[in-house]
Amino acid sequence: MLILNSGGTFNKRYNSLTGELEVPYDNDAINRILISVESSYDLAGVVYKDSLDMTIDDRKILANIIMESKDDVFVIVHGTDTMRETAQFLGAIFDDRAIVLVGSMKPFEIDQVEASLNLGMAIGFAKGVDEYGVYICMNGYVEPWEKLEKNRKFGKFELVQ
Repeated sequence: MLILNSGGTFNKRYNSLTGELEVPYDNDAINRILISVESSYDLAGVVYKDSLDMTIDDRKILANIIMESKDDVFVIVHGTDTMRETAQFLGAIFDDRAIVLVGSMKPFEIDQVEASLNLGMAIGFAKGVDEYGVYICMNGYVEPWEKLEKNRKFGKFELVQ
């Protein structure tokens, strides 16, 4: 399994100089969560952006890494706003891999519980996945990407009817 960090709210930290929440160029939040796990996972930082700033070129970078990897199971830490777009993009390319996109509505720095729970669920699902596909893991759900959608009004992911 390879964990790819593409940034997003999950990773944001408060910058006391600017007063802004920013996506740092590191894997600190994920590493802090993984310390509590008895297993070792490969982790690579890739894009380090808010998902609203992600471009098609950023998605191509993720796809190229997945394509070149010896692994067939991936967890991608991603921002929630464009998680579905990335999932759709990857789903059109890969049918021989299991890819789980995960994020959080609040930064790990602000709410360690949500980010840790979501990442833990994504890793657990990825370890036991028996069917290739692209999945989203958010708010207690792990479903094929087409079945989960962010409800911006309520600030959570919900099953699509």
